[in-house]
Amino acid sequence: MAKTFIPDSNPDPVAVPTPSLSTMHHEGPLLRNFRAMLMVWRRDIIRLFRMPTRIITGIAQPILFLFVLGAGLESAVGANGAAGVDYQQYLFPGILAMSVLTSALFSAIAIVWDREFGFLREMLVAPVRRSTLVLGKALGGGSVSVIQGLVLVVLAPIVGVSFTVASFFEMLFFLLLLAFSLTAFGIVVASRMQRMESFQMVMALVLQPMLFLSGAIFPLNALPKWLAVITRLNPATYGVDAIRRVILPQAAPLEIFGSVVPLWFDALVTLGFGVAMLALAVKLFGKTE
Repeated sequence: MAKTFIPDSNPDPVAVPTPSLSTMHHEGPLLRNFRAMLMVWRRDIIRLFRMPTRIITGIAQPILFLFVLGAGLESAVGANGAAGVDYQQYLFPGILAMSVLTSALFSAIAIVWDREFGFLREMLVAPVRRSTLVLGKALGGGSVSVIQGLVLVVLAPIVGVSFTVASFFEMLFFLLLLAFSLTAFGIVVASRMQRMESFQMVMALVLQPMLFLSGAIFPLNALPKWLAVITRLNPATYGVDAIRRVILPQAAPLEIFGSVVPLWFDALVTLGFGVAMLALAVKLFGKTE
């Protein structure tokens, strides 16, 4: 398989105007932490729009999967093998999730970059809680991931997928949830990495199994028992299932022990994983530097 593109491997260290330390000391703790979180979030958004090629390259592989892999396997897979729908239609929610998953995991590389260039140390000595910095990064990376994923929505009519207003906002909710959770996971990994090369190697090892065992590319029904167990242990599986069922209600849902997984359970697992990763990231950041 072709090597997975790693977005933002050389991020531009964006300087966002921030209040001086003396000003921050005179603010109330709630306002001070909120402004710090907003600064970290804003920095990720500014970096994205300063590098428009990042959006283009971030959607290149999902488009390749949708139109090349999808068209190539459509006749071989058929509707029965694609959870009851056309294979390219089945693949469309998967490529949305793929774009979000890839961007979310690798958005945390900016933490390693900031550590190498000393910006992380400046943030850590600011009079704000480290949980604020972690949350701002999770929200920033998640927002960037969703923006890149939403660019792909314009391809929906080409493969015969349509949205209602309700289904679009439901999809957006689950995209945000998945992006937040996976960005938090990426932060956990990045918090212990000293060099960008190490982070890229670890994430490359994590990304492919998480993607292919999530149901984004192929249905999870009729799998061998050992493989079915692994897919149900993959936290990305539940986000992908929710996104697909919102976009394609006629597609076969995820099942555990023969019972259909409700959407609220998909949301609970995805959110629970994100909160757990966020708490672990805060703990690890307390030991950073």
